[in-house]
Amino acid sequence: MLKLIFIAVINLAVTLALAPLLDGFMRRIKAVVHSRQGPPLLQTYYDLFKLFGKEDMEGAGGVIFRLAPVVCLGSVLLAALFTPMGGPAPLGFGGDLFLLVYLLSIPGIAIMLGAMSCGSPYAMLGASREMMLVLTVEPILLITLFTAGIKADSLVLADLSGWTLTHGWSISAVIAGLALFLSLQSELAKLPFDIAEAETEIMEGPFVEYSGPKLALFKWALYAKMVIYISLFLEVFLPWPKTGILAADLLSNLVKVFIVIGLVELIELVNPRLRIDQALNYFKGVAVLALVGLAFALMGL
Repeated sequence: MLKLIFIAVINLAVTLALAPLLDGFMRRIKAVVHSRQGPPLLQTYYDLFKLFGKEDMEGAGGVIFRLAPVVCLGSVLLAALFTPMGGPAPLGFGGDLFLLVYLLSIPGIAIMLGAMSCGSPYAMLGASREMMLVLTVEPILLITLFTAGIKADSLVLADLSGWTLTHGWSISAVIAGLALFLSLQSELAKLPFDIAEAETEIMEGPFVEYSGPKLALFKWALYAKMVIYISLFLEVFLPWPKTGILAADLLSNLVKVFIVIGLVELIELVNPRLRIDQALNYFKGVAVLALVGLAFALMGL
């Protein structure tokens, strides 16, 4: 019990406290590639604290508008307790991959509801784009995890990670892992798939009417999602190395998260934003790839 409590605290700390550091790391990579000084590594923390100190202006909206940021961040933190991040998921015994996918879908729904409740045309456009991304990308996450579940003969996330660690890659696991990696860019709202926010086109879209603490909660939730999605990808499809020492495995996972986030940022830097039709065509291809992996898993490969 004490071990699970410790892991739960670590998962929440990594998800909540270290998530802004990932964004700061990405901003430093961008500055290096652009040959400029750029912001300090801790700039994201400064930005969040500044937002928490600003006046909370409400030009429109009601209860849903006010609750959406809280629900968004709360669901992300709850999902962190069901996600293995180097060690076993603290609440892994209480749910399976379907529950985790549901929890990871709630932030997108909260963003859409908050945007639609304020009545801004920019927010409505951002909400429609967010809905498109949720409906096209989340099924890919479910298919890839279900493929791993078929191989492990279990839907418990710890079993998925343990099977890959013990048996190594299979054809279906490689295909599913590739499909999940190809969808990460969209899951993390990074170019070329930051279509819902699109600052230069629709002025942050669903967040256009948010300010102060509410905007900070949304941004913090998006940073925290990066930790969860990348950790999930790593634990299910790239669980190595594992030492059996909890502290070492937690540190190893954190290092791998920073490596993957570096790759995500490099992809963002070399790609322009896609149009909606281009993004849909891309996701159709990734979905087909994920289904191919599922088919191989059903054949036992």
